[in-house]
Amino acid sequence: MMTDIGVAGRLRFILQYHEMCFQKGKPPMFYKRNSNGYKQVLTGIQLKTLVYGDKTLFTEFRLEQGSQLPPHAHPQEQTGYLIAGRIRLFIGDEVFEVEPGDSWCVLSNVEHRAEILADSVAIEVFSPVREDYLPYRSA
Repeated sequence: MMTDIGVAGRLRFILQYHEMCFQKGKPPMFYKRNSNGYKQVLTGIQLKTLVYGDKTLFTEFRLEQGSQLPPHAHPQEQTGYLIAGRIRLFIGDEVFEVEPGDSWCVLSNVEHRAEILADSVAIEVFSPVREDYLPYRSA
């Protein structure tokens, strides 16, 4: 007979699984949603790497209204999808008001920034993998 191990037990299992995969040099194949593991990267900006492979990395961002992502560029291509909220994205010379259900693509080495117009949740894929976003590694 199976017993319910509770939230704490499930979280311990998930963290142990991720740790085991990381130690073996293999990324986790699956991710079970939980509210832990977000990393504050800027004021009002949190990210969490959900899963990653050899060539892609999948992240969730929680963005607070009024916060900003400063202009930056990186070698990874970045595609995104807004789950909730509202963002003003600046990609190269283009400006786009992003609403839930909208998506975007930032090509390699193109400068981009964002203004967070409402509390938002976005998911993004980076390729190749952003090493600084890997779990258990510091930026």
